[in-house]
Amino acid sequence: MRFSTLDDWLNWQETLHPCAIDLGLERVRAVLDRLRSEAPPLIVITVGGTNGKGSCVAFLDAILRAAGYRVGAYTSPHLLRYSERIRVNGVEADESSLCE
Repeated sequence: MRFSTLDDWLNWQETLHPCAIDLGLERVRAVLDRLRSEAPPLIVITVGGTNGKGSCVAFLDAILRAAGYRVGAYTSPHLLRYSERIRVNGVEADESSLCE
């Protein structure tokens, strides 16, 4: 399915969200299993906690890129634009790529 604008895609995403929230990890496990079978092995660092996650991710991103790694980062929530949540090698995702 293709969307002409990021707003169209975000509206479509909202229709997919269930009314009830499943707090279990089964869906996460299912996605992880699927990613493992479809993609080459990746090093994943998950940053959690109450405060400082954005700063920590920014530091890790800079350190790893300086060491020559290709780095993807996803942070939430966004401040101004949805696309700022997703960065590859420090470059924000472009809205048209998110709509593909």
